[in-house]
Amino acid sequence: MQELRQFQLSAQSYRYGKDVSLDPTCLFCKIIEGHIPADIVFRNENVVAFNDIAPQAPTHILIIPTLHVSNGADLAKASPTITAELFKVAEQLSNERGLGGYRTVFNTGAEAGQSVFHAHMHLLGGRALAWPPG
Repeated sequence: MQELRQFQLSAQSYRYGKDVSLDPTCLFCKIIEGHIPADIVFRNENVVAFNDIAPQAPTHILIIPTLHVSNGADLAKASPTITAELFKVAEQLSNERGLGGYRTVFNTGAEAGQSVFHAHMHLLGGRALAWPPG
């Protein structure tokens, strides 16, 4: 059974042209595969978006690629196209929710607050957001 599962994770990576299979130990990969429930608000071949379980704003959505890379910088190197698609999805979700403005954030590294090491964009909106953050 474990061999079959690993094959299923690896089989999805062919479309990226190199070995970028999902990580069977990654929380977000498990959400992509449907093994951990999430309040999914958008899904296509390249992107999954779901409501954050600890929202920091009225709208707080995590937008993730369906390939496993550690952070936004690694995602940009692996696929600029999918990186751009995350921003397109953020705009679409913002429009659907009638947000007057929104913030997108990639935390890169533990020191920056990244706690799940699968690239993910935070989409925040629905209230005034202060600057500077953090």
